[in-house]
Amino acid sequence: MGLLSPTRTMRLWGPRGLGVALGVFMTIGFALQLWGGPFQRRLPGLQLRHFWASAPGPAAPSCPPRQRLVFLKTHKSGSSSVLSLLHRYGDRHGLRFALPARYQFGYPRLFQASRVKGYRPQSGDTQPPFHILCHHMRFNLKEVLQVMPSDSFFFSIVRDPAALARSAFSYYKSASSAFRKAPSLAAFLANPRAFYRPGARGDHYARNLLWFDFGLPFPPDMRTKRGNPRVSRDPNPPQLPSGAGPPAHTLDPNALFHPVPTVADGHSQMSSPASLDLGSSSFIQWNLAWLDSVFDLVLVAEYFDESLVLLADALCWGLDDVVGFMHNAQAGGGQDGSTIDDGGLTTEDRQLTARARAWNNLDWALYVHFNRSLWARIKQYGQSRLESAVAELRARREALAKHCLVGGEALDPKYITDRRFRPFQFGSGKVLGYVLRSGLSLQDQEECERLATPELQYKDKLDAKQFPPTVSLPLKTSRRPSP
Repeated sequence: MGLLSPTRTMRLWGPRGLGVALGVFMTIGFALQLWGGPFQRRLPGLQLRHFWASAPGPAAPSCPPRQRLVFLKTHKSGSSSVLSLLHRYGDRHGLRFALPARYQFGYPRLFQASRVKGYRPQSGDTQPPFHILCHHMRFNLKEVLQVMPSDSFFFSIVRDPAALARSAFSYYKSASSAFRKAPSLAAFLANPRAFYRPGARGDHYARNLLWFDFGLPFPPDMRTKRGNPRVSRDPNPPQLPSGAGPPAHTLDPNALFHPVPTVADGHSQMSSPASLDLGSSSFIQWNLAWLDSVFDLVLVAEYFDESLVLLADALCWGLDDVVGFMHNAQAGGGQDGSTIDDGGLTTEDRQLTARARAWNNLDWALYVHFNRSLWARIKQYGQSRLESAVAELRARREALAKHCLVGGEALDPKYITDRRFRPFQFGSGKVLGYVLRSGLSLQDQEECERLATPELQYKDKLDAKQFPPTVSLPLKTSRRPSP
């Protein structure tokens, strides 16, 4: 077996096993951050084609398409729309998904390989390989690597925690005890510790949800001991610029990482050189460096289309492979990738945004870090080239919507009578979906159905395809959890 690359070594060791090595990395300026997934592949040309046309597609790319994929599906970050792309691509190409028995991999518990349907590590039979792992989980690299090869393409998506908080409060109000007790998001953020208790049922939705989904360890002041929730003083909130701030990709993370008072913990989840303050910027930077070593690309919801172009480029896919519709969007809430423009907000909204980012300080650090890395990749890709590709992607999406959909857009669920396309309704807002136009050709109907099918129904479809029933029995409809 060949030597392991630094990136793969980090993937295998994980953040808790490299505490000693961290001392060296920190002294050389976190050189580990330079190991992030390289920006390697280029598409010869992002050409569009009509999927309903019989003409062959564009010339084959000069590189083979990546088809071993691990997507960490984060919550309320536009991830359902990315999942739709993966469902369609894998379905069309006959790839094998690592599927949960139901709709999630035991979330909010850490991912376990044993939860993958059909995973038989001790079986003497030759087990077909999995190509795509993409459904909701709390990331656990060691167990993921039991299912997927270490050279898989790892990627995820993040969202501004202020926008995420708005969406999560509406969607998970009944699931989070903290949100349920608060009369409004503004009231919650004005005094979050009056409602939030670490470890309370569903309260992982109420603070640093991205950090939680990435499976990262929390500083001691944010942890809880069994039966004894620990509440510490509020962290020093980051000072956000007033008025119109700088472009998102020029945000300075040095203004965001503020030490948090910590409590001595004899069972720290991460060993450290000397005395690494688990509430400090060193703790945050170490976790971000580890994520850089694991994830080849992290998309940013506020720049969703730009992210899709970079994803197609990194995977050596055609642009058509990443053109799709938004899924799991709430009525009146905008698209999951809508940008918060600090300069266009009222004073009250600006205060709510600042408080949401301060309360979710670890998520804010994640967001700024990956926002910066995205724009570094955009610079390498070429700004004008990217703008051209994004315009092409949007034109293609609009053409598909007009061709496939009644009204050419997402509709209120009351208009969706076909259960195959009616999205699961959860939370206080209505989740929008799609109605297909009549009179489509058989080929168009098939492709439009792929585009419009919600994530839960598509998962059921893939499940039936991979695990066809051997005996004809009446199907029982199981209760679906929240996506």
